[in-house]
Amino acid sequence: MTESPLPGGVVLDAGELAARWTDAWRPEQVAERLEGVGVPWCVVAGWALDLFRGGQSRPHGDLEIAVPAAGFAEVRERFPEYVFDAVGSGRIWAGAGAGELAATHQTWLRDPASGRFLFDVFREPHEGGTWICRRDGSLRLPYDAIIERTADGIPYLVPELVLLFKAKEARPKDHADFDGVLPLLSRTRREALGGWLARVHPGHPWLAGLERPAGR
Repeated sequence: MTESPLPGGVVLDAGELAARWTDAWRPEQVAERLEGVGVPWCVVAGWALDLFRGGQSRPHGDLEIAVPAAGFAEVRERFPEYVFDAVGSGRIWAGAGAGELAATHQTWLRDPASGRFLFDVFREPHEGGTWICRRDGSLRLPYDAIIERTADGIPYLVPELVLLFKAKEARPKDHADFDGVLPLLSRTRREALGGWLARVHPGHPWLAGLERPAGR
């Protein structure tokens, strides 16, 4: 999925961005606000791996969740006192309208009083109840197959898909996440991740790591 060119928007430098994310919510705060919502949603990225592990392993600069694009309006209604800004290509469009939403897939929830960002929403491509991977449109799975829950009921993206998305940039924290989660992945999860990596990122160095003995 590629984003369409979009005029306008503003660019924030790294220091200002970091400062404006210092009040980022935790997964349980979002889960409380989205309780009973009618669309599938889940925590993704680093926090999703920690929910899978059962505890926080490192600091997180933000919190990211994913929802089917067509269900975003229902999620948006749960936060009437906040503002959603569209984000893409290093730019931010305050108070995202239909045009900005159509041209981007990321949306940051902002507290209008403080200007702080609270969490990030990925509006994902889908067909009905089938999730479609943004990196490879032929990778399609039912939402029931990609979302698991903690004992407290917080939904999170399965770790094998989280790692597939982390593989693209493979920053130091992504490598650390891979190494930390790998011993916990069953053979079935490893085989799924290996197949997806070979398909989306052929030759990726994590493919060799997946050959280590499986855990749970």
